[in-house]
Amino acid sequence: MVSAERRHGVVLFAHGSRDLRWREPVEAVAALAARLDPAVQVRCAYLELAAPDLRTAVDDLARDGVQSLDLLPLFLGVGKHLREDLPRLLAELRSAHPAVTITLRPAVGEMPEVMELLARIAVNPSIRAIDR
Repeated sequence: MVSAERRHGVVLFAHGSRDLRWREPVEAVAALAARLDPAVQVRCAYLELAAPDLRTAVDDLARDGVQSLDLLPLFLGVGKHLREDLPRLLAELRSAHPAVTITLRPAVGEMPEVMELLARIAVNPSIRAIDR
C-alpha cells in the first residue's frame, strides 16, 4: 500500500519493440517524471513486443493502492492503435479496476508544446547529424 501522498499514478504508454535500446527514451522520460514529482508513481507500459503490457502496469499500480492514474500515450499521431486498440484496453482496465479513476490524456504528438519542441529541433542547426 502506498502512502496517502503517492496514490496517483501515471502510465507512459508506448508501442514497444523487441530492440531493448528502443525502450531507453521511454524509461528516461519515466525516470525524469518521477524525479519531477516524487508523489506520483510512474510506470511504463507497452502495447506489444515489450513488457510490461498496459494491463500489468495498471494492475501493479492498483495493487499498490493508486486511486487515480493518468494514461499518457507516447505516440506522435493517432492511428489504429489509439483509435481502436486503446479504447478497448481502457474499457477492460476500467472494468477490472472500478475503484481506480483512469484518465486518458491526449497522445503527446497532439500536444502544442511537443509540436513546438519538435519544430524547434527540426530547424536547429546546432543539432549534429549522427552516423549509423
